Amino acid sequence: MRKRLNRVVADLATPPIPEVQGWSAAYGGAYGPMIQLSQAVPGYAPHPDLLSWTAEAARNADSSGYGLIEGEPELVEAYAAHVSELYDSPIAPEEVQITAGCNQAFYVALMSIANRGDEVVLTNPNFFNHEATLRLLGLKVRVVECAADNGFLPRPEDIAQAIGQKTAAVVLCSPNNPTGAIYPAELLKEIYRVCAGKQTWLVVDETYRDFLAPDAGAPHALFGEPGWRDTFIQLYSFSKSFCIPGHRVGGLIGAPELVTETVKVMDNLQICAPRPAQLAVAKALPALAGWRADNAREMQRRADAFRAVLEHLPRWKLRAIGAYFAYVEHPYAGVSSREVAKELAEVKGIVTLPGAYFGTGQDAYLRFAFANADVETIGFLRERL
Repeated sequence: MRKRLNRVVADLATPPIPEVQGWSAAYGGAYGPMIQLSQAVPGYAPHPDLLSWTAEAARNADSSGYGLIEGEPELVEAYAAHVSELYDSPIAPEEVQITAGCNQAFYVALMSIANRGDEVVLTNPNFFNHEATLRLLGLKVRVVECAADNGFLPRPEDIAQAIGQKTAAVVLCSPNNPTGAIYPAELLKEIYRVCAGKQTWLVVDETYRDFLAPDAGAPHALFGEPGWRDTFIQLYSFSKSFCIPGHRVGGLIGAPELVTETVKVMDNLQICAPRPAQLAVAKALPALAGWRADNAREMQRRADAFRAVLEHLPRWKLRAIGAYFAYVEHPYAGVSSREVAKELAEVKGIVTLPGAYFGTGQDAYLRFAFANADVETIGFLRERL
């Protein structure tokens, strides 16, 4: 059977989240309710108005037909206006492509800019779906190591050294998945200029940017760089900030010429992202700004609570923490991160992801998605760990 299957797909690891969820099924409840800190799913419900707007759009027969490949005009225009305001730089609707989630935005972007056999630079550790997508597309992966003693931030000089003649793109994720590290604006500018100087695309996944402190301002100033359209592609997900991962709405921003290409890819993948959710989010972007800011403040409280727990557990070392995740060095030398995570889930009822899922040399770490749990629940980790 194997010889009749796609070897690239066959060689990929099975999706990690179902495996981890399977470990939690063995937990007997000895320490209290399960603490779910694995998959990045907001630990609260969508806003009632968003649910009503989604239901209203779903009841409209018009939204059951095909929509524009670029996205619903209402959402395209609302998102362009939102990003223009956040980054204080003009973004035009023709520079927006709406997709079915950020994973698809990544797929569409890389398919549009890279040729089979090209190289793409990732950080190590990295989001496992990024690497899997690159391999599915027949692209070669080069990694830039991010050290714990540097807060898992990449160094521009390492990225410059990694870019070769066949490098199509450098891919970053900030706030980072899995480490939570927030890349400073100045660092992103330095990396952008490295990429621009080498005529290499810089693709930045900003899925978790809405969970930065509400007064943090723009995450970077790359949209103000001269010629950004020749170098920069921004990816985003509406799923996390609006608590609708099941509705699959994401997007990318790039040059109009790039969007012309992404439309071709989308037409052969999905045609259009789910329309009712797009129409609902178009209303929610301006209307629920205060609600999203409140959620960001709540995420800051959860991050503070997680830090406080780790302060009382000196054997567990907090190596990075940010807007959604914490990357923690576990105290069991010589034991794989998968074994540690499995034991935590089955015995202590704490579900995390092993660092080994995120790259080579990561067996000393676990990823905690602390945003999934409220402050009180996070407090229970002190006793269980």
